Amino acid sequence: MLEVQQDPRQEPFQESMREYRPLGVSGLGGWLILIQIGLWFTLVMLLAQISQSVLPILNTETWEILTSKDSAYYHPLWGPVIIFEAIYNILFLLFTVYVIVAFYRKKAILPRLMIIFYSLSLTVVIVDSLLLSQIPMARELADGSSIRDIARSAIACAIWIPYFIKSERVQNTFVR
Repeated sequence: MLEVQQDPRQEPFQESMREYRPLGVSGLGGWLILIQIGLWFTLVMLLAQISQSVLPILNTETWEILTSKDSAYYHPLWGPVIIFEAIYNILFLLFTVYVIVAFYRKKAILPRLMIIFYSLSLTVVIVDSLLLSQIPMARELADGSSIRDIARSAIACAIWIPYFIKSERVQNTFVR
C-alpha cells in the first residue's frame, strides 16, 4: 500500500484556515436580541438620568437646599445619597459601554459581565431605596417606584442570570 505523506509545514497553515464553528445555535440572535435592546436602553436611560437629574442637583441651589444645615429640607443623608447616585450612575454608564463593546466583540468574559451587570443593578436599587427610606422628605415623596424598581430588577436577575449560565447560544457565541 502506498502512503502519501503530507508536508508537515502545511498542516498548521491548513488548520489556521479552518474557521471555528460551534455545534448548535450561536450568534447574536434569539434571546440575545432582547439583551441588546436592554443594554442600549440602559445606556440611554443612564445618559438621561445623569443629564436631567444628577448634574442639575450638583450644579444648582438644590444641593444647598438639601445639604445646608440651615435649610428646612436638610437631612444629613441627602449629601451622601446624591453623591452615591452620581458616582454610581457615571460608573455604571462606563461599565455599560464596556459591556456593549464586549458583547459585540463576542468576548468570552461577557456572561460573567452580564451576571455582574444584573446583580449590581439589583444591589444598588436596594441600597438606594434603603438610604432614601431613611430621609423623611424622601419617604413622603415616595410613590412606590422604588418597590417596582426592586421587583423589576429581581425579575431580570431571575431570568437573565440563569440564561447566561446555561444557554447554549451564549456558550457558543462568546468564545473569543
